[in-house]
Amino acid sequence: MPSPVIAIANQKGGVGKTTTSVNLSAGLAGLGFPVLLIDMDSQANATSGVGLDKLEGSSVYRPLLGEGTLEERIRSTSTPNLFLIGSEVDLCGAEIELARSENYLLRLKSTLQPIRDSGRFKVIIIDCPPSLGILTLNCFAAADQLLIPLQCEYYALEGIAMITRILNQLRDGGINPTLSILGVLMTMFDGRTKLCQSVVAEVRQHFGETVFTAVIPRSTRLAEAPSHGKPITSYDPYSAGAEAYTAVAKEVTARLSL
Repeated sequence: MPSPVIAIANQKGGVGKTTTSVNLSAGLAGLGFPVLLIDMDSQANATSGVGLDKLEGSSVYRPLLGEGTLEERIRSTSTPNLFLIGSEVDLCGAEIELARSENYLLRLKSTLQPIRDSGRFKVIIIDCPPSLGILTLNCFAAADQLLIPLQCEYYALEGIAMITRILNQLRDGGINPTLSILGVLMTMFDGRTKLCQSVVAEVRQHFGETVFTAVIPRSTRLAEAPSHGKPITSYDPYSAGAEAYTAVAKEVTARLSL
């Protein structure tokens, strides 16, 4: 059975997208599932977030253009069961080069297919760029489901509206007819403020059970972990952030029936 692919996306920056990609991957790995994390953001924050260097030639860039394979770029991390295809600065040039190629929206899907078919990984997670450009659309075309992190703030719902519109266009256009939303994850939650509570309530009212039960707290320890090159479950396994991402990982396993 092919490995399920989850794209973690929000075109708005600073919502906890890469934090979620790294820590959900680590949380699933901690539950005993082999996980592949693919860093599609040229800033390579997910790569450094798991403690690996940004190496030239180590990203999806060349395979997307038909040079080499993704399999040979898989690297192990210090977290058991967690593997990475990292990013590099060159990836920012892929947007322009892909636009000139055939089937440019399906390049990642076809390149990733051998890894999916191998069944080596229980889950494949893609950390999308913070935009809705060609690379992100490639991620959407390659994914089975989207996970959307939403910061607990006033403009939260605007980001979802745009992603939902793109999702429907890809489905209706036949690029990825079965693409769906796995869930909406509320991030940077501060229970002391009425704003956070009202935003979460509004999002739950709007999207119902699509919203994860677990919410990710605003946390200094979560913010510190990437500077040490560790997921929160390794950096401070007893923190509120580690507890929250472990809870999200368990919800994801239930939703995917792993």
